[in-house]
Amino acid sequence: MPPDALLAILGMAAVTFAVRAGGYLVANRLPASGFVAAWMRHIPGAVLAALVAPAVVAGGPAEWLATLATALAFLVSRNLLAAMAAGVVAVYFARMLLGG
Repeated sequence: MPPDALLAILGMAAVTFAVRAGGYLVANRLPASGFVAAWMRHIPGAVLAALVAPAVVAGGPAEWLATLATALAFLVSRNLLAAMAAGVVAVYFARMLLGG
């Protein structure tokens, strides 16, 4: 392995460890209730929506059907993992059937 590649891998590992360790240190100091706690609980959903929304807006019928299937699966099951699985399966079959 070239020394440059090894150095890059070690550098990325160090940065990843520092980010995670910093997160653990900061998390212990965050309030368990109040505005900040409520705000922090909503971050994962907001990030997920920010990642998915551009694909839905720029997509076609297959993506729109998958979005509908995902929303319906979540409303029925109230399980995020089940909803995501339903969306992945729905977009796969919709693309197969619609040629997307």
